[in-house]
Amino acid sequence: QVQLVESGGGSAQAGGSLRLSCAASAYTPNSNCMGWFRQAPGKEREAVAAIYQGGLNTYYADSVKGRFTISKDNAKNTVYLQMNNLKPEDTAVYYCAATRCGAVVAAKRFEHEYMYWGQGTQVTVSS
Repeated sequence: QVQLVESGGGSAQAGGSLRLSCAASAYTPNSNCMGWFRQAPGKEREAVAAIYQGGLNTYYADSVKGRFTISKDNAKNTVYLQMNNLKPEDTAVYYCAATRCGAVVAAKRFEHEYMYWGQGTQVTVSS
């Protein structure tokens, strides 16, 4: 069983930056693909960014391309989400997720592909 612990959420003004971190309790092949999802009030959870292993492939939602960057430190079993130029519409609970990478080098962007989930961290962006 892999536990994921997110940190780094909080409040920011529009145009500001936040960095989310998600540490996995241990490295296993079941956690070497990781991603970030978010859920705003009244909306469905959506994929924000995902990474294949150490970065062989990444995925970004159109709404965050050019503003968010996902990265992974394999030595620390930790994935990061650097969020720049934040917008009020980025306000949501952000969830970290992990799963086994498949043979196809492709970041996983769908919820059903993930085995483990963090508890979520709130990000609030004010205008």
